[in-house]
Amino acid sequence: MKDEIKKVLLLGSGALKIGEAGEFDYSGSQALKALKEEGIETVLINPNIATVQTSEGVADQIYFLPVTPYFVEKVIEKERPDGVLLSFGGQTALNCGVALYKAGIFEKYNVRVLGTPVQAIMDTEDRELFVEKLNEINVKTIKSEAVENLKDARRAAKELGYPVIIRAAYALGGLGSGFCDNEEELNVLAEKAFSFSPQVLVEKSLKGWKEVEYEVVRDRYDNCITVCNMENFDPLGIHTGESIVIAPSQTLTNAEYHKLRELAIRIIRHIGIVGECNVQYAFDPESEDYRVIEVNARLSRSSALASKATGYPLAFVAAKLGLGYGLFDLKNSVTKTTSAFFEPALDYVVCKIPRWDLGKFHGVDRELGSSMKSVGEVMAIGRTFEEAIQKGLRMIGQGMHGFVENKELVIEDVDKALREPTDKRIFVISKAMRAGYTETRFMS
Repeated sequence: MKDEIKKVLLLGSGALKIGEAGEFDYSGSQALKALKEEGIETVLINPNIATVQTSEGVADQIYFLPVTPYFVEKVIEKERPDGVLLSFGGQTALNCGVALYKAGIFEKYNVRVLGTPVQAIMDTEDRELFVEKLNEINVKTIKSEAVENLKDARRAAKELGYPVIIRAAYALGGLGSGFCDNEEELNVLAEKAFSFSPQVLVEKSLKGWKEVEYEVVRDRYDNCITVCNMENFDPLGIHTGESIVIAPSQTLTNAEYHKLRELAIRIIRHIGIVGECNVQYAFDPESEDYRVIEVNARLSRSSALASKATGYPLAFVAAKLGLGYGLFDLKNSVTKTTSAFFEPALDYVVCKIPRWDLGKFHGVDRELGSSMKSVGEVMAIGRTFEEAIQKGLRMIGQGMHGFVENKELVIEDVDKALREPTDKRIFVISKAMRAGYTETRFMS
């Protein structure tokens, strides 16, 4: 297949916004480098001039146009590419690719979708199809129902039992999502969610469970590896982009780690992903029970973190796999010695801490939840968890000295601040420890 592909169109991520930022620029530019190495002519659509991928010499042809079906079709008509890459521009590119596929544009111009097939993308993005797909291999998902109007949303919530979480399909950064403890809250949130998407998912809340992620790579010969696993410091209920994330996981036992790893590989094989994908789990620390939250059939925020944390260039490898290579054909372009088929092993800890700038937004609620508010992040590396998190908290640029000794930060009601997590919640934990809180009091 790689010999037949002479020209490839890559859909960029478009404008920087909350939930969709530099990580997609990173993955897109890595993919363009991989294609250039193969001598393939590259065409990029990205309206954002302030990105690495739109810099001179990265792509052969750049169109500063919106990533929407109308403009992408015009570029396809003019450039006549042999293939298109959809999974390097975040949710914007993915949604645009699905719309073009449904409209028959790729078929009309004989453009091949490289990497993960569009049907597999739809199976992960459409909540109803996703649940059906995982039920086929007896993998547990969160009890949920996809609805298309407010009346059905109320009925589904009653049947599932409150509390529930509302999610908009085909949305990024938890856009239009949130927790509802009663019908009144549901009415407000569902109306908001329907403004973002025609399909909304009502699902049983598992607030308080651990959130664990795996980055998995698969080639067209069905070879799979897990590149990295990550654990969220914050429990389920806080968006993964809002959470402090640690790689590798710190509190899973060996048996738990391998159980979730094998499940991730089973899922990616069954869905038919080619390239990279991210599997998110809810994991109950008490009973070892799990639920699959979602599968992202694209390069994500977590993929960018995993690449930098492990030295495994996920986007670069995913682009090559899309051209038809196998994992056994590729070298790791970062280490220059190991094969792309080699699972990285970490003898250090990596910690990602989000950066908020809520002072710039008027009337914004500081409480963290299932939709993103952070505008950036820092990554810290250390031999231990303590070292990594201390470095990260000092680098975040919020004027803090680390986990402790933040005398200028005054928390009047520590109990309330622990119950309602804000962007300062890690420092609240420090104050509570200093005040002599026991583990039981933390949990109450």
